[in-house]
Amino acid sequence: MHLHILGICGTFMGGVAALARAAGHEVTGCDRNVYPPMSTQLKELGIEIHEGVDAEQLDINPDCVVVGNVMSRGVEVVEAMLDDSRRYTSGPQWLAENVLHDRHVIAVAGTHGKTTTASMLAWILEDAGHAPGFLIGGIPVNFGVSARCGESKYFVVEADEYDTAFFDKRAKFVHYRPRTLVLNNIEFDHADIYKDMDAILWQFHQLLRMVPADGCIISNGRDENLRKLIDMGCWTPIQTFGTGDDTDWIGRFGDKIERHIGIRSPSGAAAETRLCMGGMHNLENAVAAVAAAVAVGVSFEEAVDALSRFEGVKRRMERTATVANIAIYDDFAHHPTAIRKTIASMRHRYPGHRVIVAMEPRSSTMKLGLHNDALADSLKEADLVWVYRPDDMDDGFDAALAVLGGKLSMHKDYDQLVNDMSTKVLGGDQVVFMSNGGFGSARQTLTALLQRTRGG
Repeated sequence: MHLHILGICGTFMGGVAALARAAGHEVTGCDRNVYPPMSTQLKELGIEIHEGVDAEQLDINPDCVVVGNVMSRGVEVVEAMLDDSRRYTSGPQWLAENVLHDRHVIAVAGTHGKTTTASMLAWILEDAGHAPGFLIGGIPVNFGVSARCGESKYFVVEADEYDTAFFDKRAKFVHYRPRTLVLNNIEFDHADIYKDMDAILWQFHQLLRMVPADGCIISNGRDENLRKLIDMGCWTPIQTFGTGDDTDWIGRFGDKIERHIGIRSPSGAAAETRLCMGGMHNLENAVAAVAAAVAVGVSFEEAVDALSRFEGVKRRMERTATVANIAIYDDFAHHPTAIRKTIASMRHRYPGHRVIVAMEPRSSTMKLGLHNDALADSLKEADLVWVYRPDDMDDGFDAALAVLGGKLSMHKDYDQLVNDMSTKVLGGDQVVFMSNGGFGSARQTLTALLQRTRGG
């Protein structure tokens, strides 16, 4: 079957494309924005990508069009698809019907930490010899791909609460029907889809309704919104995790720079290991991954030990270059909570070094202005902050960030931002580019500029 995927360069839809290709289907696709790492992964799989959303691309006459949620009514290729009465489906529905229907699905859900937790969990299962399938909204370094079919009954899926498609406004994750479910946390996000927290909790409640009574839910015991969610109704045994003393699974850092962790199981067993990723949020991610792995049969000691060989995730605090002792990172952080935690983690890991942040606001919630005050607060612990300002930002955006004072530099041009940064970064700086998009290749441009002007 020939599948043509609309929005193929998104992390989820790119994963669907990889799974479809592995299953033997002919796969093509299109997107407005084609950039690495997903474009690179797809081209390596031999998947042809059409740049643009014009109607003419359907002249290839695919058997089915798989529609990503970035596509809406009024988009030329969508209108042509409907006018021609072509067969179509959503990415989550295709995944559920063609990949997940006979698997033990382990879903990782929540506002933050899904990609990292799912990557850790897939690696623990792999290290234990289970060869899981997975679809993750990023590329785990240990695997080098964001999705694969796997060889066992286990399938790890990053379970996103964003809507499914323009014709299906349910959360993606309601399609997955997990047997094991990880709930990391819940915050208000996706303001273009959900009007308030109650609307988000209702979608998560639908997810809980689908987990069987003989399954398992691993839930962050310190998250108040998750407590509210559980109170709405839950029919599955729950194990809690956290970094305090009042949860079933407990994580602790073993040193001040957060390179060693200890985990205690509900039975009281304890184990320690080295972790390549710092920050309290990544400690919680690791504990949740271990708990989920143990729930499906991996031994506790084996699960914790596997984390020592976990190499991280591309675009999750990924160090992409070091030039003249200036460390440059690529990070997907785009919500104030994630930004704050990332900065705090860098401060712990590199005491005495300046933490420099370059941020590109792209999410609909950010552009609606709902995070303005929280964003300013999340950036205050950085030493210097560069912000790319899109033209469509909320009117209060500039005023909210003004509290950062002299540490803030705001630009409407990527090249101007990079040129300004290049004159002010110093040896020893930890420079973090934060965006859930391509950031106009600003990180790559700064790297090349520093290599020319300051040497390798």
